[in-house]
Amino acid sequence: MNTKEAVAKRIIELCRERKIATNALANLSGVSPSTVYSMLNEKSQNPGVVSIKKLCDGLDISLREFFDSPIFDEIEQEIK
Repeated sequence: MNTKEAVAKRIIELCRERKIATNALANLSGVSPSTVYSMLNEKSQNPGVVSIKKLCDGLDISLREFFDSPIFDEIEQEIK
């Protein structure tokens, strides 16, 4: 799993935990739904930290809490 896939997986995990839809997350975060969807699919290969921070604010969690997940332990090395 690469970093982009891990971020997408974590966003989906957090939405499921809170029982909210992706559109609801976008509304809570002040991010457009298209931005969130691009982070979840192949359109965005580099989800920006500013966008991730806005999602965290909408979820009322810190960036540390976002990245403090076993999902990020499975990331492949990006430089080969």
